[in-house]
Amino acid sequence: MNHYLRIFTQKNAAVLLLLGFASGLPLALTAGTLQAWMTVENVDLKTIGFFSLVGQAYVFKFLWSPMMDRYTPPFLGRRRGWLLVTQVALIAGIIAMGFMQPSRDLTLMAALAVLVAFCSASQDIVFDAWKTDILPAEERGSGAAITVLGYRLAMLISGGLALWLADRYLGWQMTYWLMALMMVPGIIATFLAKEPDTLISTPHSLRQAVIDPLKDFFQRNNAWLLITLIILYKLGDAFAASLTTTFLIRGVGFNAGDVGLVNKTLGLIATIIGALYGGVLMQRLSLFRALMLFGLLQAVSNFGYWLLAITDQRLWSMASAVFVENLCGGMGTAAFVALLMTLCNRSFSATQFALLSALSAVGRVYVGPAAGWLVELWGWPTFYAFTVLAALPGLLLLTLCRQTLDAMQNSGEFLPRTLYRKGYRWTRRLFTTGCLVIALWLCTLALKGAGFERFPDLLPHLFELGIVLVLLGVMGGVILDYWSMKKTPNPETTFK
Repeated sequence: MNHYLRIFTQKNAAVLLLLGFASGLPLALTAGTLQAWMTVENVDLKTIGFFSLVGQAYVFKFLWSPMMDRYTPPFLGRRRGWLLVTQVALIAGIIAMGFMQPSRDLTLMAALAVLVAFCSASQDIVFDAWKTDILPAEERGSGAAITVLGYRLAMLISGGLALWLADRYLGWQMTYWLMALMMVPGIIATFLAKEPDTLISTPHSLRQAVIDPLKDFFQRNNAWLLITLIILYKLGDAFAASLTTTFLIRGVGFNAGDVGLVNKTLGLIATIIGALYGGVLMQRLSLFRALMLFGLLQAVSNFGYWLLAITDQRLWSMASAVFVENLCGGMGTAAFVALLMTLCNRSFSATQFALLSALSAVGRVYVGPAAGWLVELWGWPTFYAFTVLAALPGLLLLTLCRQTLDAMQNSGEFLPRTLYRKGYRWTRRLFTTGCLVIALWLCTLALKGAGFERFPDLLPHLFELGIVLVLLGVMGGVILDYWSMKKTPNPETTFK
């Protein structure tokens, strides 16, 4: 227990905990809690489903993150100033939501939900940047663990506790006002926080804030390998978690109440313990060793669901599988957040962290349809055996990136790319063109949804072309990184 408590004695522990809490609190208020309120108010299902789009702000927050690298509010500095602005806006938005009734003020409620989600995503941008700027390399693992603790506790309060209070005691409006009041400790933490080093160079124009972070990252040695690692590291974990509730209810036969109690409550506790224990271990391990150890544990923990699929239904076996999987997932999350912080240049940490975290969400967001198809094809036991194998490509890429990660952690500097400049230029062009084609596909899809079906036959071809170009760009970059690594001396010897 002393090991767990020791990480709370570090200098920024209280600020990290409170800011992590402020970061997690608004999430449920525009998602599950709001859905419950709308359901109680008898809002129709189509409208409730439409409200789920509010969460897209968290996916696309990288689009406005350069603004927070470029501009500095006239008070408290570049990081704390933006934190205060977003927190005050969140309190105002949540209070305003409390004055609404979904059945009566649906349009205004939608606008306020979008505003709260936007401000919450913006707060996440600045908080992630502040963590990256302020924490030294040896404290990033424990800092990530404390943040996860605050974030998860806030989700529990604004999710399950808020529903209970609204149903039994306070009603929905008073509950939202109470949640707004619980954002105040985050403001106190903002004032207590130390502003990062002001001597670090910052972008002098919005163009620099947009272009320079990308240029800085893609001119590094092994940049494509690192991007692919970010996407694949938690892929096996994402596959396993994508259909857990359906598997436990439909695949094994547990009732929904038992699954809710075990999967949500026990899973949350296990994630918090895993993150804290991961943070403790990372004080003794290098970043590479922590990522490898926790990645292996994440992969092996999925065997618990495989055992559930082939054995008799028992509540203790479900609790054990859920606890172990979430425990190992929490450890992996602590190391993964530390990796993202390590990869950020402090001059552009808001933009780069937002971009990297968006890339990390790609696997989590898009495995769902594939997971359902694989279960139909193979059945539950084979699917969960596959989730273990799905973690192996990420661990293989981690092995290839070892020298680069060790050099970054030891020196705090990023090795520049020196070989195959023309080849890398073409990989960037392929990747950029693919992204533009996918953006065109999204625009065409939106026009179709609005009733303008000028080119309906183009939709599937645009998507397929965009994906192929993106994959070709990534694969080309990974191959060039591998060839470059074979020709480049060990980075550790370079810095001696």
